[in-house]
Amino acid sequence: MKKRVISAVVMLCVAGVCVFLSPVTRVLFIAAAAVLAGHEMCAALAGAQLARRVAWIGYVFILGQAALSYFGIPIIYRVALGFAALMAATAAGVFSAEVRGKGTVAALSMLVYPLLPFTLLLDMAAMDCWKPVFALGCFSTWLCDSFALFGGKRFGRHKAAPEVSPNKTVEGCVCGAVASLAAGVIVYYLFRGAHPLSLWLCLLTALVASTAGQLGDLAASLIKRMVGIKDYSNLIPGHGGAMDRVDSLLFAIPTAYFCLFLAGVI
Repeated sequence: MKKRVISAVVMLCVAGVCVFLSPVTRVLFIAAAAVLAGHEMCAALAGAQLARRVAWIGYVFILGQAALSYFGIPIIYRVALGFAALMAATAAGVFSAEVRGKGTVAALSMLVYPLLPFTLLLDMAAMDCWKPVFALGCFSTWLCDSFALFGGKRFGRHKAAPEVSPNKTVEGCVCGAVASLAAGVIVYYLFRGAHPLSLWLCLLTALVASTAGQLGDLAASLIKRMVGIKDYSNLIPGHGGAMDRVDSLLFAIPTAYFCLFLAGVI
């Protein structure tokens, strides 16, 4: 537990500095997290040795997306880069007998998840509205995760997805979702006046984002159970890998953005 707490404090400090220091550090931090998570996903699906032969496609893709997002290049060029990455992953399997099959599937899967959601985060990081979007996505996820764990241990009776995540309960999920409403209140008072956010919109966005975050956690757990691993890596003491830390956020933050976008406030 002590190791886990220390790791969490260090992660929050590093992430906080990078995210709030400047747009450059924000984009670079997200790109670095994407490279780590993408490599872990590729290694989980194809094995470490094969991942070294195909994961570079994901690295080039996400670093290119970071540059295009930061400089505000039209979206058609970002789509073209994604299409080129898909073709490169397919070509690697066509022309390399070692990569063919599992390596190609791993490379294509990595580009879709987790790297596609990361491209959305990179775009948001370059926008003026990134602060309330990130705050709603992160705060609602963290509060939801914490209270879902507590609620599951205290009140849990019915399994939510026993074949994917045996410890997750319906009661815990409900507790987490309710607790995430506090994130909406926090964000409303933090950004009141600076952004046209109503309290009801913040509450609704926090609830929807936290629910999406729980789905993201289950999606990552489904893949881990499918390939027979507990964590994506041991990069972060007590927490697993980068993918283990961002699985919920990859769903929650884009969901928060789309909620605010549909409401017409960003």
